[in-house]
Amino acid sequence: MTFGLVGLLLGAAMAAPNGGIAHSARIDHRTGAVHSDYTANVQVTHQQIGTVGVGGRPSTLRCLWRAGLVVERQARHESGSTLARSFTHDKVIEGSRPGWCSAQKTAIAQEVASRNDAFQARLVQLAQEDHPVLHAEIDRMHGTMQAG
Repeated sequence: MTFGLVGLLLGAAMAAPNGGIAHSARIDHRTGAVHSDYTANVQVTHQQIGTVGVGGRPSTLRCLWRAGLVVERQARHESGSTLARSFTHDKVIEGSRPGWCSAQKTAIAQEVASRNDAFQARLVQLAQEDHPVLHAEIDRMHGTMQAG
């Protein structure tokens, strides 16, 4: 008997390590400079797998977990216009622990908190990947057809 669905989303959004992750960038566009602020919260999901051992048999219970980012972008064009966007990146780090997910939440949270550097680096990378999207939004805002 597998408990694959039990606890699939036991870990709802949790606070980011050290009170949040942030990154700022200035993007030059032909219509003017854009200052963008990216903030992210860590979201951890848990998935319970395996079976409980019966009659002296060992348990195969494991808790699979995955930590990703929920990113909010606020961008301000020098004209005063603002552009906002939210997006997620589901997998920054992942792991597994033996036993029930409910018994492993504290240990998983500590491991996630200790990996703040990985989340910060991924946020910077996601911000860079967002720059073409932001350029396109600015082009649409100013009614132009060419990217800047």
